[in-house]
Amino acid sequence: MKITLTDVGKRFNRDWIFRHFNYEFVSGCSYALTGPNGSGKSTLLQVLAGSLSASEGTVGYSLPSPQIGLVDPENIYRYFSLAAPYLQLVEEMTLLEFLRFHSKFKPFLPGTDTKEILSLTGLSASAGKQIRYFSSGMKQRVKLAQSILSDTPVILLDEPCGNLDGEGISLYLRLIDKFGRNRLVVVASNDQQEYDFCQAKIDLMECKGVNAGWQ
Repeated sequence: MKITLTDVGKRFNRDWIFRHFNYEFVSGCSYALTGPNGSGKSTLLQVLAGSLSASEGTVGYSLPSPQIGLVDPENIYRYFSLAAPYLQLVEEMTLLEFLRFHSKFKPFLPGTDTKEILSLTGLSASAGKQIRYFSSGMKQRVKLAQSILSDTPVILLDEPCGNLDGEGISLYLRLIDKFGRNRLVVVASNDQQEYDFCQAKIDLMECKGVNAGWQ
């Protein structure tokens, strides 16, 4: 997957969050979006995912061979998986029910079944428990698993280690290391341990009316 942003800007009312953003995101590389609160990290992540429309400029999506060609923005959701604080789990379901429900919309990576996911996340003992009874850290583990282990070429992560303890952070880094390779990974965060593996860093404070670039 390749995502090309050309002169992209986003505003709410009269306030520009970022402007004149030119960048190319490609599979096989990981990117960190950094900047203080309000700089536009989460907003840019949602623009990449197609859940928010850019106020100006264009966002283009294309697939490599053998699926050469542009991707219709209306179908882009099929190629993305997202974990973010503002996305909620179906808390009335048990964990096992939720994983099976999710897999009907976005299958998990080949060779990865619900039993392995439960084992990877350390939540096997809670498979039959309703998610509403999970701690915030357990819920975050579920969010990370359903995003990183979905069979999509793009993974978008917003503050991925929120509510995680040291063991949970180690789990996150293991999942990224094992399953994030050869995919396009974008992490929005101010915490270096969440994005230290990224090959490129984009400071959103440098996108307030100027071109973005590699660091």
